[in-house]
Amino acid sequence: MALLKRESPKDKKVSLFVTCIVDMIYPETGMSVVDILEHLNIQVDFPMEQTCCGQPAFNAGHRTDAKTVAKQFLKAFKDAEVIVAPSGSCAAMVRHEYPTLFTPEDGDLYEQAQRMASITWEFTEFLVEGLEIERLDLELPTKETFAFHDACHGLRVLGLGQSARRLLHNMKNAELVELNEANVCCGFGGLFSVKMPDVSNAMLANKVDNINAVEADTIVTGDVSCMTQMNGGLSRNKSDKRVQHIANVLAKGLKGRDD
Repeated sequence: MALLKRESPKDKKVSLFVTCIVDMIYPETGMSVVDILEHLNIQVDFPMEQTCCGQPAFNAGHRTDAKTVAKQFLKAFKDAEVIVAPSGSCAAMVRHEYPTLFTPEDGDLYEQAQRMASITWEFTEFLVEGLEIERLDLELPTKETFAFHDACHGLRVLGLGQSARRLLHNMKNAELVELNEANVCCGFGGLFSVKMPDVSNAMLANKVDNINAVEADTIVTGDVSCMTQMNGGLSRNKSDKRVQHIANVLAKGLKGRDD
C-alpha cells in the first residue's frame, strides 16, 4: 500500500512519539530530539497516554492484539497536529500499516488511523522533507568522522536515506565516509532475530566486519533497535567502535555550539 499524502507540518506543534525502546532504554535519545526541535523554536508536547505502536504483535501475525495496542495510540495522539518519532520502523508502522489494520467497518477509528498515518514523520524526515531544513547551525566540539547504517524500515518503507546524511554533512567538524553495504540489514529485524538466530547472527557478523573496516569514529543510524543489535555485536567482538542514534549526534553538536 502506498504511503498517504500529507500536508506540510510547518508552523504546527509536534507531539513526540518516543517509542518503546527509547522510552525504556535510551531516554537520552528522546531528550535529544526535543533539544533539536526546541532549538528550532518548535513547540513540543508529550502525550502521557502513549505506549506502543503495536508493531511487535503485528509482525508476529497477531493483528487483533496489534489493533488493540493501536487503538491506544489513536487515543493518546487524538489531538496531535504532527507526530514525530525517532524511529523509522515505528513511523513506518503508523504510516504504512495503520491504514490496513483498520477498515471502514471500524468507523471513526478508521478515519483516525488514516489521519495518524498522514501526520506521522520520522525525525530526520520531518526536519529535511517536512520543514525543508538541512542546516541546523550545529558544531561538534572536535572533529569526528561518521558513517551511516541505513535501517531497513526507514530506507525501504519510508524512502529515507539522505535526510540524516544532509543534516550531518552540514554540521561543523563532522566528516562523512561511506560504510560498505550500508543498506544491508544488521540482522535484528525485531522477531526475526529471535525466530532465526543463526541467520541473524551471521548477518550481524557481516555488519560488524564492515564497521570495523570503515575509517569512521562512529556509525550513525535512525533506529535504536539496529543500534542495540550492532553495539552488542561490536562489544562481543571487543571493538572500540560504537553506533549512535542520529538525534544524539546532532544534539552533541548543539551542546558543542552552546558551550
